[in-house]
Amino acid sequence: MSLHDLEGSATLEIVNLVLKKQSSGEKVLSLAVGEPVYDTPKEIIKAALEGMNAGMTHYTSSYGIPEVRSAIVKKVARKNRINCTEENTIFLASKMSIYATFMALARDHGSEVLIPDPGYFYSDPATLAGMKPVCYNLNPDYSLNIGEIKKKISKNTKAIIINTPSNPTGKVYGRKELEELYSLCSENNLKIISDEAYEDLVYDKQHVSIGSLEDSPKLVISIFTLSKSYSMTGWRAGYVVAEKEFIKLLARFMEHAFTCFPPFIQHASAVALNSQDHEIEEFRKEFLEKRNLAFRRLKEIPNIEVNSVEGAFYIFPKYNLKIKSIEMSRSLLSQYNVAVLPGSVFGRNGENHFRISYSGDSTIISEAMDKLSEFFRKQ
Repeated sequence: MSLHDLEGSATLEIVNLVLKKQSSGEKVLSLAVGEPVYDTPKEIIKAALEGMNAGMTHYTSSYGIPEVRSAIVKKVARKNRINCTEENTIFLASKMSIYATFMALARDHGSEVLIPDPGYFYSDPATLAGMKPVCYNLNPDYSLNIGEIKKKISKNTKAIIINTPSNPTGKVYGRKELEELYSLCSENNLKIISDEAYEDLVYDKQHVSIGSLEDSPKLVISIFTLSKSYSMTGWRAGYVVAEKEFIKLLARFMEHAFTCFPPFIQHASAVALNSQDHEIEEFRKEFLEKRNLAFRRLKEIPNIEVNSVEGAFYIFPKYNLKIKSIEMSRSLLSQYNVAVLPGSVFGRNGENHFRISYSGDSTIISEAMDKLSEFFRKQ
């Protein structure tokens, strides 16, 4: 597959439509983009400036500077209960990490990776990397269906990807189901790619990293980002924890694709990982309030079924109308200037759903809910 065969990002398509409306002077209530409304904490920005002034503006190791790799080791031990050394780490933006991981796993023609449905947009990067994405269904409450996963494993399966807390469903996987998954993958010698972008935004239960089930990284490839926890989406700051030989493959990808990430960003990321947990807690409390607001308002709207939301900052409602989700989202945007993402972009099982993000301003959320209610009451 080539880039010519890939479709554009559904998220960015909606964003572009929103920007076009806004440029013509229209007010748009956007619940489409998963980006915290908050600015990056000043201490992190200050650290980046200090790094630049100190000369951290040159090439560095493709693995990352020692300071940030050390901070990663301490952070995952403290918060994720993952035992590792600096050799098990690499500084790499999480979206790039996913693609690089698929590249590293695609050794044979026809190599398969199991991908959740509904789930984040993993299929295209997997295909572009030379892997075949095979979707697995979740349980009705969006928990892992171990029996379903077992049926989807073939001789070509190399890995399974999980995302907890989940985008788009907001589901947080429990320890028991993660233990069952780990046991299944261990029996079949499958890698587990664990996307934990929303690890700090958990409300009703505890986040469990599946990498904590190992004495040291072996099967699990844990992917983390600073984008959501520290409101650093534009910094492209993230990291991977995995078996050291696998980390070497990711570094090889970096050497040929990107060389290295800016060292001043890595320095600022180390500061964030070492000392900014208080900022995370403040963000989490505000997201919880917004979740409760959005959830309560959605429950009042007819023709909508709302799933429980345990983490991240998304809700994935199901609607009971005879209209495709892409048509519904376009109508909502054109008629009411409210932007949501159609559920179908998250997989076949996402049809008749839509995703809202409550990461923005509470006033925008309330106004958008008024419009959503009007839209669905008129259908």
